[in-house]
Amino acid sequence: MSNFLKRNFQPILAAIIFLLAYIPIFIWMWDRWFARDTYYSHGILVPFVTAYFIWQKREELQKTPVRRAPGSLVLFAFGIALYLVSSILRVYFSSAISMLIVLVSLILYFYGTKVLRKIAFPICFLIFMVPLPLYVIVNISFKMKLFAAAIAAHLLNALGLYAIRDGSVIKLHSTFVIVDDVCSGLRSLISLSALGCIFAYIVNVPMYKRVLIFLTTIPIAIITNVCRVVLLSTLAEMLGVETIQGLLHNVTGFLVFALAFVMLYTIGRLLEDDEVKT
Repeated sequence: MSNFLKRNFQPILAAIIFLLAYIPIFIWMWDRWFARDTYYSHGILVPFVTAYFIWQKREELQKTPVRRAPGSLVLFAFGIALYLVSSILRVYFSSAISMLIVLVSLILYFYGTKVLRKIAFPICFLIFMVPLPLYVIVNISFKMKLFAAAIAAHLLNALGLYAIRDGSVIKLHSTFVIVDDVCSGLRSLISLSALGCIFAYIVNVPMYKRVLIFLTTIPIAIITNVCRVVLLSTLAEMLGVETIQGLLHNVTGFLVFALAFVMLYTIGRLLEDDEVKT
């Protein structure tokens, strides 16, 4: 047996048991990641991003002293209790949260507080792979699509196009456009939040600017989605509602996300350049 396995036999065994115990949660997340019209298609990438950021710190982690953290077993017991209760009640979201709690407790138990601090971001980033409960998704999506439809209607009128909002329906002069759940902007917001979190982590700026970069993902996602609704509504009025269905609808979705990324990148670079100048 190699020295690595001898030193890490207990953590490796604990990791195997951990993975086996949470197989039902992995299956649930997998189903949500690849479901039709999913909001979490990025979820499968999150563990790999976490692994990459931890791997980047491998040399630093090897030099970090290992010391078992007090209270780690208490946190472990809390996570297991939450998992058991959530499993009985079939609440998968809290079961997934318990998985992260147990993971943190195991890191504290085997490696200590100093190691956890160095990999705090990659571990916290795992939250982006956990899908929100469906009722939360539905409620947020409903409010966001009403908001997007209202703002888009005002902008269309400002552009000289007749538009009246009725719920999530934008009534134009010769046609109408329905702002459905897919066009609510929630999908872009969730994905862009994960991307913004990564970008805030890698830029060389103070913590308050990193928080600012992350928070800008909210208005950026909303603004770009409203622009998409306005564009599709304009095309529907000029060329017919049939033209905005299918391929064009999907293409504008990708373009909107690309625009959102460019805006996020620009803000990050501006804040980073401002830091260099000061």
